[in-house]
Amino acid sequence: MTRLLLVGAGHAHAQVLRDWAAAPRPGVQLALVGPHALAPYSGMVPGWLAGAYRFEQIVIDFAALARAAGAAFVAGEAVALDAARRTLTLADGRALGYDVLSLNIGSTLHVPALDGCTVLPMRPLDRLRQRYGAVLDALAREPARGLAVTAVGGGAAGCETLLAVLARLRAAAPRLHLDARLVARGDALLPGLARGAARRMQAALTRAGVEVHAGRDFDATQDAPPGSLVLWATGAQAHGWPARSGLACDDAGFVRIDALLRSPSHPEVHAAGDCAAWAEPLPKAGVFAVRMGPVLSRNLRAALGDGDALAYRPQRRHLALLATADGRAIASWGRASAEGAWVWRCKDRIDRGFVARHAPR
Repeated sequence: MTRLLLVGAGHAHAQVLRDWAAAPRPGVQLALVGPHALAPYSGMVPGWLAGAYRFEQIVIDFAALARAAGAAFVAGEAVALDAARRTLTLADGRALGYDVLSLNIGSTLHVPALDGCTVLPMRPLDRLRQRYGAVLDALAREPARGLAVTAVGGGAAGCETLLAVLARLRAAAPRLHLDARLVARGDALLPGLARGAARRMQAALTRAGVEVHAGRDFDATQDAPPGSLVLWATGAQAHGWPARSGLACDDAGFVRIDALLRSPSHPEVHAAGDCAAWAEPLPKAGVFAVRMGPVLSRNLRAALGDGDALAYRPQRRHLALLATADGRAIASWGRASAEGAWVWRCKDRIDRGFVARHAPR
């Protein structure tokens, strides 16, 4: 029996399980490792933060997907990999062996300690629900007159998250005075997206009463007075254990992959999504993991002796749809941008469709 181990409840692995349910391969023992059975879809997280969705509406049930695919779902967090021995170790000490391995573990954030502040890291997503719920519960129990809310990071995550949280807090506590700011190291918002989209986002932040401080580092004394809520949404960082595994990784600790999504040092290992380092850097955006999914699914089968592998070719341009938490959204495609309620409706339809497609039948 050949052992195929999927590590991480990410977008690409959702596609692998969906394909496997439609066409299982005899003689293969398939298992998925994930910290939780319900994994949030990243595209809908801002809408959930804003209160537009219930948590149950934005998640993919990976335990159910695994059952439909005839796979075992292993609840646990990976903490170590011995690539030479082909063994994965979980936080509780369990060791899982494999013949073929696929990593779709996303990224994380290393957050500094901020005394007297509540910090919400935007990654990993599976830990956000409990932390955000605690913030809302605390405000409900002890209403405050004022609250400073600071987002750190000028990319899509920082902008969307801040707008979403402000909208949720204002709806929950209309009398609460919010002192909102966004701190970005770069000189411009939304790097990599259309300039028009950045201008539109700046206008949305202004409408929401946000002070934007661009072109400087976060300063805890200046930007996070005691009692602040800090939304940490800086650039994606690698989990520490892949770089210690023996796999080829880049300088930042992301797993190197070739055109077939395989590790150049250990061809039995594949990687996709944020945890992977493509030859030419790709944005850490869910759209790339989604597009990698069908290629990863085919290439894992090829690694098991079923068909030929397919080269992944990243799209030159990708559509970004950013919610502004006011019934509108911003679209960015190449150099073009647009904004309006119709963009939000389009985003909502696409996101709901993605989650629905991965609901087990």
